[in-house]
Order: sequence, then structure tokens, then C-alpha cells
Amino acid sequence: MLPDPRCPPVQGRLTALHDHLDASPLDGRTVFITGGTGFFGYWMLSLFDLLRQRGIDVRVRLLSRNPAAFAAVAPYFSAQSWVSCVRGDVKSFADATPADLLIHAATDTDAAAHRDPLAIMDNILLGTRHTLAHALSSGVRRVLYVSSGAVYGVQPADIEQLPESASCACDATHPDSAYGSAKRGAEQWCVQFGREHGIAIPIARCFAFVGAGLPLNGHFAIGNFIGDALAGRPICVNGDGTPLRSYLYGADLAIWLLKILLQGTHGQAYNVGSDQAVSIRELAETVRDALCPEHAVHITRSAPDNALRSRYIPAIGRARSELGLDVWTSLEQAIRLTAASAAPHQHA
Repeated sequence: MLPDPRCPPVQGRLTALHDHLDASPLDGRTVFITGGTGFFGYWMLSLFDLLRQRGIDVRVRLLSRNPAAFAAVAPYFSAQSWVSCVRGDVKSFADATPADLLIHAATDTDAAAHRDPLAIMDNILLGTRHTLAHALSSGVRRVLYVSSGAVYGVQPADIEQLPESASCACDATHPDSAYGSAKRGAEQWCVQFGREHGIAIPIARCFAFVGAGLPLNGHFAIGNFIGDALAGRPICVNGDGTPLRSYLYGADLAIWLLKILLQGTHGQAYNVGSDQAVSIRELAETVRDALCPEHAVHITRSAPDNALRSRYIPAIGRARSELGLDVWTSLEQAIRLTAASAAPHQHA
């Protein structure tokens, strides 16, 4: 079950970041969200809930393949009159209710989904086409397309931080590039569709995140490390610990996405994430130091000699300079907040 968004680790941090966002354009508006029942959706709904507490009359229509399942994991949101669910699949849903803004974030990112690359491509490409057609017919004038840093493919060893202008891209012929290639193709669809129909569609290229709602027993290293710490286990690194990653906290993410939706330039891609690199070994040690200093960190493999070091780190200068966005929550604080919001649910 997702944490109650009124819990201090969630609402407290969103409140602290509230001044970074002018939410007045949302007053009296309806936002349609695809992909709103996962991690991104949880944080966007939590932000909207806070804005409503501060007098912004924003309403949300949420696409879900299974509204009953959403109600079971998010009872607080399902009980709110300002949230309504639209049952359907992203490739074929029907909804005639007008909306003002749309956030298209629907993509399966779990490991099981990636074992079916054709389904991934269908959901991304056909889902984006159908969602944009829905936006046009519903009178939406601004859409946020939630893309991924996966569009860059393997980060070159000589680039410390990937800028939006990087010429690298996934290998379109590699079997493992279905997700990144489809996201890149969907970005181009957004650019052309917006130009043709006069809809502003900025693009958020998202990297890695941490916060309430992140699975603690999935394929996210930081979630697994926090889960280990909360369960009193040694923190286990399933690898050599050398890959470099970075993590943006969920409250920061929500502010970023909403600001890009409201102020981003059509067809412009904005990297969304932290530019503060940390190795997976250092990440495990940071989790250990923040949550359970007496525990061990176990590295399962030794690093091979002269191996290329995996990197997945965005440059975020464009978001900083154009939209005033930043990494406001430190990694250590993000880890503690995530653990605090998860702890009451460990045995639920």
C-alpha cells in the first residue's frame, strides 16, 4: 500500500519545496494523467493534494487499467472527490470529458514488462499516438511527455554528464533497446504532432529517483538497499559496485514535472534527475551510514581489471537555467525520508 501523502516525510518535504512553483495557472483546471498509478503518479497526486490545501482548485482524471486495484493500494486518493478514474488501456481508452492539461507518463518499467519488448513498444508508441489524439479531441493545449534517459543509449565513457544535445542514442538494432528506441520515437511523434495541431508538448527525460512509493524489493538498487536496512539485513550489492548513478527525490521530481508541464518549451527535452554521481558501492554505504551504521555492506563480485565503468548521469543545466529547477534534497536526506515513509508499511 502506498503511504498516506499527509505523512510528514512526504507532505513536509513538498511543503518545504512549495515556493519553487507558481501553481496559480492550475486553479480551476483539470489535469488528465496516464501512468498516474505508479511512483510518478503518487508524487504528482501528493503535490496536487498539497496545492489544493493551499487553495488551488485543481482536479485530476486518472487513467487506470484497474481502478479497483488502484483504490486498494492508494485508498486516500481514491476517496478524494477531486480525483476520478478513467478505466482503460493507454492504447485504446475512451473519455469524452474535457481537460486543460495532460501528463503522459504511462510506461511499464518493471523487469517483467521488459521481457516482452514488442508489448513495451506497443504501449509506448501506440499509447502515445492514442493519448495525443485524446488530448486534441479533449481541448488540451499543453501536454507533458514523460520520456527517459534511456533514449541516449549507453553513456560514452568520456561524457561525465549527458546533455540533452548529446548525439548518442540507443542501437536501434540491439534487442535490448526496445524501451529506449520506442521512447525516442515517441518524442519525435510529440514534436510533429504538437507542431501540426498547435499543442505545446515539452519532454521530460527522466533518470533515477528515490522516495515514498518506490519498491523496496524490485530491480531498483536504492530501493533494495533501503529494504535491506529496514529489515535488519546486511546491505547486498548484486555486482561489483562500480556503476555510477544519481538519484532525485520524489518531491523534487514532482515540482520538476509540473514546472516543465506549465512552462516548458514545445519540443524541448529537459533532463530530469540529479547530476550528483555516486557509485553503487558508495550508495550502499550511504544507505548503511544513514539508516544502520552497525550493518555490513556485501559486494557480491570483484570489479574486472580495465573494465569500462557504467555511467547514467544527466546534465541538468537546461532545467536550472530555463526553469529555475535544482536538486534541492540531498541524497542522505532522500534516503532517510524514503525509509521513514516506508517503515510503517513494512509489515502491512
